[in-house]
Amino acid sequence: MAEVILMPKLSDTMTEGVVAEWHKKVGDDVESGELLAEIETDKATMEFESFYDGKLLYIGIEKGQTAPVNEVLAIIGEEGEDIDKLIAEAKQGSEDASKKKEDASDASQNDAEEEKEEVKPTEQKPAADSKPRETAAVQTSGDSGRIFVSPLAKKLAEDKGIDLNTVKGSGENGRIIKRDIENYVPYDKPQSSSKAPAAKGLALTESYTDENISQMRKTIAKRLAESKFTAPHFYLTLDIDMDNAMTQRTAVNANEGVRISFNDMIIKACAVALRNHPKVNSAWLGDKIRRYDHINIGVAVAVEEGLLVPVVRFADTKGLMQIGAEVREFAQKAKEKKLQPQDWEGNTFTISNLGMYNIEEFTAIINPPDSCILAIGAIKQVPVVKDGQVVPGNVMRVTLSCDHRVVDGVTGSEFLNTFKSYMENPMMMLV
Repeated sequence: MAEVILMPKLSDTMTEGVVAEWHKKVGDDVESGELLAEIETDKATMEFESFYDGKLLYIGIEKGQTAPVNEVLAIIGEEGEDIDKLIAEAKQGSEDASKKKEDASDASQNDAEEEKEEVKPTEQKPAADSKPRETAAVQTSGDSGRIFVSPLAKKLAEDKGIDLNTVKGSGENGRIIKRDIENYVPYDKPQSSSKAPAAKGLALTESYTDENISQMRKTIAKRLAESKFTAPHFYLTLDIDMDNAMTQRTAVNANEGVRISFNDMIIKACAVALRNHPKVNSAWLGDKIRRYDHINIGVAVAVEEGLLVPVVRFADTKGLMQIGAEVREFAQKAKEKKLQPQDWEGNTFTISNLGMYNIEEFTAIINPPDSCILAIGAIKQVPVVKDGQVVPGNVMRVTLSCDHRVVDGVTGSEFLNTFKSYMENPMMMLV
């Protein structure tokens, strides 16, 4: 009997996916566990394996096309099976689910206009034909020492005579996938640097290049637009004297095996300041404000496709070295596309640091559901007045973006001044 495979939901925020690559074509034999396609989500490109044995009878979403979760991805069955009825039923199920969602949205808008009350969004239900086993991503696991590798990558490695023990996997949980084999460079051969494109002459014709939008960039655009245009932002900026912080950091790092950064100190100072100002550690939920008892600091990390925000959990309870180790691990995992949903969920406050790029000052857009985000500028040596004398000083400018529905000016200012006091007297945050 033919089986319908739907576009899977591969991350908590995924609403649609792009088929980046098909590894089978209609008429090919498919075995359970064999790589079927690569799907680009809002977080990463993930391999999708078949759950069934049979022939690939139908492809519902072509390479490069975008489709919502629970759309018909493919049908696998026995050769010669009539699948027209299955396709029609699956498409009808998707249309019905979409219609219900639109009707619920229209009803919510009408209620809001009539009653002037905010209505919680209706939870979207999957299409009628969807099954949990069809919409879940296949995860590889095993005993310690086992090599995690996709079937296609394993076959490619065998064809090329590549020892899988020497390959570093870039897939989920370090799994070796197709691109790792295709881009494999032996350890004893340095990777050749890519040649810079030849300089173009001065052209007198107008030209441009269109670039397709990745799922990650779509999600960033949607979430930040919603934040900017629904949360009334206001901004608080002040300068922090970093002389003491620089002196004490140098003294700490002089010890063998110890290494802390200014970013580690900023995260710790924020966490301790939030403990003193819990109203800043809050979220707007529409019909209520949630005050968090725990302190989870999101740290913005730039990746090639956009921005990810891994979370340092219970940051107020951790030491500077532990915070630093976590942030470095997150940054590495983000660049290798190995972050898991639990790594980026649950933030209660966010920090965005562009100081390392020599940016003196900027304002950041609040990262939902947080009520605030702190933008960190570079440490600059400038003339300052101390004890009536103009002397060289090291100053860092920070800007707090606040959601005025949750945080008022005085509340945000008090938090920012407490943060400033901890940065100017770092020993106080350790007491």
